[in-house]
Amino acid sequence: MEQISIINSIEVPTGMERQAIKIRDEYVEYFRQQAGFVSSTFYRSINEKNKFNFINIVVWESYDAYNAVINAATLDNSGENNDGMKVLGNGFPEPITVSPGQYKIIG
Repeated sequence: MEQISIINSIEVPTGMERQAIKIRDEYVEYFRQQAGFVSSTFYRSINEKNKFNFINIVVWESYDAYNAVINAATLDNSGENNDGMKVLGNGFPEPITVSPGQYKIIG
């Protein structure tokens, strides 16, 4: 199996940092209970000029394991999966914005 990384670049407005961290922690707790979850690492920018001031990297043992958790979330714009969790970056309230991406290691 080939591990994949979900890399979410997150723009969090000043004053919403604690809320963003709390929401991310809730989602990681949910993901930890799912088959195929490997790890999650959360980064905060040390450069105030960065557009994305938070980065969250979630590693899954395979693309199939990731898809099993995401499941129906891609069928509509809500991003809600079969467990009622808003995945694909949709769990954060506006004006927080998330740019999700799926990647595999190539080197």
